[in-house]
Amino acid sequence: MKNKLLILLLLLISHITKAQFIKEKSLNAQIGYGLSAPYDSFSNVANGGFFLQGELVLTAASWVEFRPYAGFIFTNSNGKDLDNNPTTEKAESKAFLLGGKTRLKAPIPWIAPYVEGGIGVSVGKFETFTFFDDISKSGVIYHIPFSLGLELGRYNNVDLGLTYFFQPTVEQFAGAFAVGLTFPLNW
Repeated sequence: MKNKLLILLLLLISHITKAQFIKEKSLNAQIGYGLSAPYDSFSNVANGGFFLQGELVLTAASWVEFRPYAGFIFTNSNGKDLDNNPTTEKAESKAFLLGGKTRLKAPIPWIAPYVEGGIGVSVGKFETFTFFDDISKSGVIYHIPFSLGLELGRYNNVDLGLTYFFQPTVEQFAGAFAVGLTFPLNW
């Protein structure tokens, strides 16, 4: 709680003093192959689907960005595990994603590795059925986003990464292998 108050105070002070905290603004659009899997399972269960996300990129420095995001993930079970064996275990997510992340990256032209994390909410329907869990929930739950990837190109405007949303409330994670493009905003 103290950290949140400190961040809020710093933002208010920077606004009052007319400090130029954000250097650049851009939009990032990502699309990819969605995936969801339970935390605990006897078989290798992972359900595939679709992932779409948009982010407002607020660049504070060449190595740090703040990224409020909104997205959608849809995964569905086909009744088989990763070895193509029939299974009754599944982890499905059909959700709208909303939250904020901080990206730390190496400010290197052409190929810049990054890691990001944050907090957000998922709104939708979630099912996790394994030997250990029998969870079916609809509504709003929190998630913890975590991503690893590379920004490619001379201006690092192509994004290739693994994006995951850990959802402890329903004992599963959802994520994607995604490709994105970043478009600068003129202001």
